Amino acid sequence: MVIPTTRRARFGAVPRHVAIILDGNGRWAERRGLPRQAGHRAGASAVKRAVEAARELGVRVLTLYAFSSDNWRRPRAEVAALMELLAHFLDDEAPQCLEHGIRLTAIGRRDRLGDEVVAALTRAEAGTAAGCAMDLRLAVDYSARESIARAARRLSPGSKAPADDLARLIGGPEVDLLLRTGGEQRLSDFLLWECAYAELVFLPVMWPDFRRGDLEGALAEFARRSRRFGGLSDTAASGGSSSEAAG
Repeated sequence: MVIPTTRRARFGAVPRHVAIILDGNGRWAERRGLPRQAGHRAGASAVKRAVEAARELGVRVLTLYAFSSDNWRRPRAEVAALMELLAHFLDDEAPQCLEHGIRLTAIGRRDRLGDEVVAALTRAEAGTAAGCAMDLRLAVDYSARESIARAARRLSPGSKAPADDLARLIGGPEVDLLLRTGGEQRLSDFLLWECAYAELVFLPVMWPDFRRGDLEGALAEFARRSRRFGGLSDTAASGGSSSEAAG
């Protein structure tokens, strides 16, 4: 379903920060009798489509779960192929990001990544640093639990506002909309702190099949939801009696 620009402006509900768990590459390949690496290559094409669509639809921050800390448990050959694909993706896409004003950064550990991947990340971040149209954040060797624990260890013992200090040390913007493809319905250690009030949308589509229409549909779902952040809806605050206000 296409969301016209005028409709998006009228509702004023395009999420500022969208985070996506890119799930289903391996299953997509296996269902077609292909090696799992073929699914990851198809997934890289889906990333390009998602980035382009997000920018055009007005999303300001897009965070993609590219490789979790738990993914090191996968077969060595698959991990090596993923890392090679990531390095090539960064070198190929950084010029496109620069052209469209997209700033590319990475979150997660780098000490366990190979030199080629670290160098590609460094080049991409430096080359797109001036981008101001959208922030594209890749979570690579990322664990939300580890991120929170690391921030907690850096808190001063006498901190009077630990929640605010943790948020500052973690450093990521709050997520408005979290998508997960592949049919699974869990967060898998992704942006746990930042997703405290995120709207969650789970899609059955495998990541390589993700299209602009899937993102538009998720944005339409986001626009229909009432985000109260623990308070009351406008109707309830004014004394109305809608079912949403009673929630």
